Amino acid sequence: MSERHALHAAPLLVAGCIIFGLGSLIVKFVDVGSYAIAFWRLAISGVVFFFLARFFGQKLPQNKKAVYTALLSGVFLAFDLALWHESIHAVGPGISTLLNSLQIFFLSAIGFFFFGERLSKLQMLSLLIAVTGVAFIGSPEFSYNSDAVWGFVSGIASGAMLALSMVFIRKTHQIEHTALFPLMMILSFGGALSLILPALMFDAGALYPATLRDVGLVLIYGVVMQCFAWGLIAYAILLLSLSLTGLLLLSEPVAALVIDYFWLDKPINGLQWLGAAMTLLAIYLGSLKSKPAD
Repeated sequence: MSERHALHAAPLLVAGCIIFGLGSLIVKFVDVGSYAIAFWRLAISGVVFFFLARFFGQKLPQNKKAVYTALLSGVFLAFDLALWHESIHAVGPGISTLLNSLQIFFLSAIGFFFFGERLSKLQMLSLLIAVTGVAFIGSPEFSYNSDAVWGFVSGIASGAMLALSMVFIRKTHQIEHTALFPLMMILSFGGALSLILPALMFDAGALYPATLRDVGLVLIYGVVMQCFAWGLIAYAILLLSLSLTGLLLLSEPVAALVIDYFWLDKPINGLQWLGAAMTLLAIYLGSLKSKPAD
């Protein structure tokens, strides 16, 4: 990887993260339920990835097990999105996005319990810092927000779902190397199908956007946030070192916190800002686990 490529990829990664985080504003302001808007996001992106795969001539995987694994990855991604949306409604975009970013620790736990990967001292330190940071963020929130408990539970659970989705994407590639667009198409459609029943059960009164404005915002959410922003992130990650990637990925929760505080006027006190800074530091330290030196 050349320095020139890194300089080119770094701003793309930051732009992708910020655009991705802006999707939380659409979730907050569009009157569509958490499960329903996750369904529309994945269904719309599935259609986009279908046409991209056709245009670039990328083929579906031939191994049925690879297809099933990609579908399962989509199911976990679907519930990651739905639970993240629930957390956004409960505690706001900033805290919910920060909690979702804790997926790095769930990946470490999966590696430890199922793949025999050892935890380094740096990882254990980062976990301790993260727990302390989340406690600092949560303690004032619990005192005035009756939805805080569900917001934190759903936000952290969304990080676990995201970690499982990433694990099954990796397993799909291990079974059969799959081109990007067909993989994302299978993943998106699988996730959308898994959300039909939950959306009907929990979001019966808010299944679809009711105004042209909301229709446009939901289309933007599916095309721009799920396809364009994710594409920028996926492209840039391949060109950057793991440590720099881990640092730049923190721009997503940072952007969400700034939007929450300055745009949405959410009260965030000094203890919560300290907790946010500690959690971001912990996530960054956790992202260093795969460096050769560890």
